[in-house]
Amino acid sequence: MCRHAGACPTGLLLGIVLRSALTGLVIDAILRLVPLPPGTWAVGRVLVDRLGIWNLAMVLSNEQEQKLTRLCRRLVDQSAARVIVPAQQPESGFWFGGGNMITGGDGALYVVGRYRNRGDSRLGTGAGERGLELAIFRSGDQGATFEKVASWTKADLNVGDTTVVSIEGSALLKSHRGVELFVSTEKDGVGYPAGFEDFLKEGTGVWSIDVLQADAVEGLKAAKVTPVYACSDPAWLHIKDPFVYVDHADTDYLLFCSHPFCWTSSNTGYLTRLPGESDFSGAVLDFFPRGVTWDVAMTRGTAVVDVPQVGAFSGQQVSLMFYDGGECVRNLEEHSAAVKRPRGYSCEELGGAAYFVDGHLAQTQRLSKYAPLFVSPTGTGCSRYVDVLKTPERWYVTWQQSQVDLSQPLVMNVVEVSEIEELLS
Repeated sequence: MCRHAGACPTGLLLGIVLRSALTGLVIDAILRLVPLPPGTWAVGRVLVDRLGIWNLAMVLSNEQEQKLTRLCRRLVDQSAARVIVPAQQPESGFWFGGGNMITGGDGALYVVGRYRNRGDSRLGTGAGERGLELAIFRSGDQGATFEKVASWTKADLNVGDTTVVSIEGSALLKSHRGVELFVSTEKDGVGYPAGFEDFLKEGTGVWSIDVLQADAVEGLKAAKVTPVYACSDPAWLHIKDPFVYVDHADTDYLLFCSHPFCWTSSNTGYLTRLPGESDFSGAVLDFFPRGVTWDVAMTRGTAVVDVPQVGAFSGQQVSLMFYDGGECVRNLEEHSAAVKRPRGYSCEELGGAAYFVDGHLAQTQRLSKYAPLFVSPTGTGCSRYVDVLKTPERWYVTWQQSQVDLSQPLVMNVVEVSEIEELLS
């Protein structure tokens, strides 16, 4: 048992927990049973999470957690993965990915990502090209082949007086608004907050998220680049790697990774866009704390997918969250007597999974508490940027996977819905 100075008596602690849990259950009951105006459910969910009201019903049984873990391992099956978009060079520092996949109005698959070539952000853009191209690929044969249909250079993504020096994560969202392409870029000309200017290395910039919007994927190339979110708080200064989750109340969650001014950690936050609204707002920057073991330095969410309400999950709303983690930001030298294993570090993260119930993002529970779930069998072990596209027949799972040559191409695994339902039964 862990103890610390100033711990409250057991009775008082139990009382606080029970009152908090009861409050969460009562709010859930009100939101579900009382007729309320449209949008109230979504507002209530967000309010409960932001108030930090804990609900005992947010934790699944051990059996359910084991079933989710088996499902995750089948989805991100390293041995079943095949390369769909290779890196530009078969060597360390080159990769493609960091995006997601959607279905278009024509039924085709569209996957977005960025080409990253060797470079070192600590030394500025002169040390390499780094994130040099954002690209969309299309498949008209259910993922058998992909061809590039659109791309953007760094200069194409400049906004106002800022200059893009690197491109990172991106996400496509198809909805009644058309198609939105969210992209994170590192921008020169922004500067660090007052008092922190000396921490900005020459030739580098500050990360933020923009969006391009069109009626269809084909129109994105001509779309205007519009800022979505930037942060000036030194603790969460760099905002990047967006991905989108739409809950059953049609609330859009724009999730992202953040880094402090000193680049000592990776974290996960989100913005919300309620039904009927056009803009995202209400940034929550610390809803999913970093872990305490293999993911102590980095916990970066990459995708959320709702679990089918079948078998052991019948009548329950459970959502899986995939995330990247690592023990340190820079690769550290192992002790000679230490257990040899991939540890995960910046640009070579390992993969984990978590879940939340009834849309409570702030109540996310880890499945990968003590070790990563997803490790490439080759290269550095890196396995990151998992995305899951659900269709009526099958789930398409993509991620970056380290290869023997140390490159990280985008790989894909396809799992039939019938098999998924069997795993959950």
